[in-house]
Amino acid sequence: MSLFTRSLLGTAVALAMTTGAQAATELTVYTAVESDDLQKYAERFNEAHPEIEINWVRDSTGVITARLLAEKDNPQADVVWGLAATSLLVLEEEGLLSRYAPEGIEALDPKFVDPAARDGQDPAWVGMDAWVAAICYNTIEGERQGVPMPTSWEDLTRPEYRGQVIMPNPSSSGTGYLDVASWMQLWGEEGAWDYMDRLHENIARYTHSGSAPCNLAASGEAVVGVSFAFRGARLESQGAPIEVVFPEEGLGWDMEAAAIIEGGDNREAAETLLDWAVSRQANELYNEGYAVVAYPGVAQPIDNYPEDIAERMIDADFAWAANHRDRLLEEWQRRYDGKSDSQ
Repeated sequence: MSLFTRSLLGTAVALAMTTGAQAATELTVYTAVESDDLQKYAERFNEAHPEIEINWVRDSTGVITARLLAEKDNPQADVVWGLAATSLLVLEEEGLLSRYAPEGIEALDPKFVDPAARDGQDPAWVGMDAWVAAICYNTIEGERQGVPMPTSWEDLTRPEYRGQVIMPNPSSSGTGYLDVASWMQLWGEEGAWDYMDRLHENIARYTHSGSAPCNLAASGEAVVGVSFAFRGARLESQGAPIEVVFPEEGLGWDMEAAAIIEGGDNREAAETLLDWAVSRQANELYNEGYAVVAYPGVAQPIDNYPEDIAERMIDADFAWAANHRDRLLEEWQRRYDGKSDSQ
């Protein structure tokens, strides 16, 4: 058994134990939800549905996406929950998702629902919340090393940031791919590759996960971490010496979303989980960390987020990002993978 497999199984077993050993029906759910929230979500779902035992299998977005694609002919998961919408569009294209309209879906903001629903079809996926690109800046290390706090994406290409920036690898990290795809949409492909060529000169390393750059900035191992707002805002609230920067050019974003896997054995229980995932109760939970959620009127202000966060988010084209994913990742790896952490 590989280390990767043991890690996944260990995560699944540990989380399954918290969801009620007496459950009558088992579901296997693949997820990329942040680990410090997954436990909370699992416990709350189990309170509502103790008759369902969930084996949660968690890893980064790229790893979960690759695993589902590899298992296409022999699905092991019943549901994918908390994965990037751009990844779910790839899975949908491959025929891995089973259409279902969860109970209460009509209450959601339409941009958080598969556009096929607007044409009268059942959606292949439904959104949960939005995660937004941001920069984590260590104020103590920045002052000590003479590295100023950035205000823009372009700032990160300046000479004073040489060797001071850490970013997620887009092949494994949904946040990393969010950055690449959003820069493409902000500046066009030629402009985005030019930007990333210049940024690469200042990159110390590319990490496996999207939260790692902010965690490393918070611990002082990096001055600047390209990450996402949820992680930075939470660390800042916990007292880490970081400032969360929302670059002035605009903020790329993706949404965590959920779907039923085609061919799963436990359809009724899978539908129950999807029903809960779009409920007001679940969205109130999402709002404990994310400032933008799928259920209108639920979101309350989050500490360390700007009040106008929704206005700063770019007009993201998820279909474009999904359709060009393989090509963009192949080119990114050719240009920059030499600075990536080993997997």
